[in-house]
Amino acid sequence: MQNTFRISMRKGLLVAGVVLLAAIMSLGLVLQAGGRVEAAGLTSAEKSWLTTLREEEKLARDVYLVLYEKWQKPIFSNIAASEQRHMDAVKALLVKYGVGDPAAGKGIGEFSNPAFRDLFVRLTAQGSTSLTEALKVGVFIEETDIEDLNAALAVATRPDIKRVYGNLLQGSYNHLDAFEASLAKD
Repeated sequence: MQNTFRISMRKGLLVAGVVLLAAIMSLGLVLQAGGRVEAAGLTSAEKSWLTTLREEEKLARDVYLVLYEKWQKPIFSNIAASEQRHMDAVKALLVKYGVGDPAAGKGIGEFSNPAFRDLFVRLTAQGSTSLTEALKVGVFIEETDIEDLNAALAVATRPDIKRVYGNLLQGSYNHLDAFEASLAKD
């Protein structure tokens, strides 16, 4: 009886070990200290889009914060708060996959990629000329986000990355609708 129990326990442990090993292998992930996944598991395009989209979401947030200060219109502060959530979602992916955060330690209008800095300067200048121009800046940013998110989705291979990008895309469509509706009223 005890021998049968030991054999049954060993089989159970063996099956549990095989199942655990299969689950780990099917994920294809190499865990680092702290539970992060090595960036080596991502394609170069996925890494590039993660860092680009992190700064692009920061650009949107930063521009909207500046435009809110100038025009005091809730649309800018509300969408800036949403862009912060977008930034946080992309940052979570950067952390998960061990990719460096280009926005770390950067203040408003500061970017690792100089093209974003130049765009920030241009867009805040344009948006400071009139409320109509500020709303047009919002439309431009959201149309650019939509285009870039679609391109990033086209090369994404990970379900979690696709899910985040899909959520960001829906948010950008909502923001675009809000800016276009405000322009129509202006």
